[in-house]
Amino acid sequence: MGSIEGVDTAIQLPVIDISEFSLEVGKRVLEAATRFGFLYIDTNGTDFTQSMVDREFDLSRQFFALPEAEKEHYRIDKTDRGWAGLHGENLDPKTQRKGDFKEALNIGEFLNGKPQQPLPKVLGSYFDELAEFERACKKVCDRVLDLLGLALEVEERSFFSSRHTQPSGCTVRLLHYPAIPADVDYQPEIDLRAGAHSDYGSITLLFQRPSQPGLQIRTPGDTWAPVPIIPSGYHSKTFPPILVNIGDLLSYWTNGILKSTVHRVIFPKEERRGGEDRYSIAYFSHPGNDVELTPIPSKLVARHKLDEDKEVGYGGGATSKRAITAKDHLLSRLDATYGFRGAQGREVESAH
Repeated sequence: MGSIEGVDTAIQLPVIDISEFSLEVGKRVLEAATRFGFLYIDTNGTDFTQSMVDREFDLSRQFFALPEAEKEHYRIDKTDRGWAGLHGENLDPKTQRKGDFKEALNIGEFLNGKPQQPLPKVLGSYFDELAEFERACKKVCDRVLDLLGLALEVEERSFFSSRHTQPSGCTVRLLHYPAIPADVDYQPEIDLRAGAHSDYGSITLLFQRPSQPGLQIRTPGDTWAPVPIIPSGYHSKTFPPILVNIGDLLSYWTNGILKSTVHRVIFPKEERRGGEDRYSIAYFSHPGNDVELTPIPSKLVARHKLDEDKEVGYGGGATSKRAITAKDHLLSRLDATYGFRGAQGREVESAH
């Protein structure tokens, strides 16, 4: 799948202000979702503030700075929540010879402002802040989803958002990609921060730091193109826009009209010896577990036939036989990707 290095020319994705709920905005979101599977959201149209995003990254750094023995107490388990250590996940087992050069903490849904899993003491004083971040993520996802529904001519305005209820697979994922030590040689066929994959859920939000690149998407020409953290001409805020991508479930739900694009995270050339650690935060949106994924009530979707023998997602997936629930979809993707569900060292979601 493309070369290891990829191309140097960055892909140009649209930056969209979603503060106005209109057909014009919806069509812009739909165009990006069908053409690229990726787009940026202008943070001016959201509830996120500089301090909120900075705080989330500060908490992430504090957690990952803990001794490994302490993080082991929160090792990921059959609930798919918790900490996954370095090389604990291999997102592209067909071509990747070693697990991803990253560690992650999966934080599930909050209920009445409280987490539904054990969390370390370093996060224990910040439940309100963590819950606030999760709510802001869900609000953005619901807005993007309903704009897509509007552009797809679904009569029910809140068709998508009303089906993204608890309990679900929604997850905030803190990610840490350590630098390669200065005395260790970089091996391009082995050292990948996140192997090639597509995401399982509806949509993903990705928050990044300005000086920490590495994300690439696969182009229709089967090459890898870097995705800028801050797109050209974006000056709205001091922190980058939110990167949004379509997941396998939403692509499946819309008969493949919306594009779930394969992507990966590499070591940039300037960071293959020494360099700085990379941190990112992903929010994975999923419908409620019991939501049935029959094709959405849209004439545009009805005219687009889904190949029922085609695998759902990259990396091995269940065939797209109708009808399944959101939870069934997630479990089938996990089974196809890993051969089992919930074993230690395996996560529900992909990584950015």
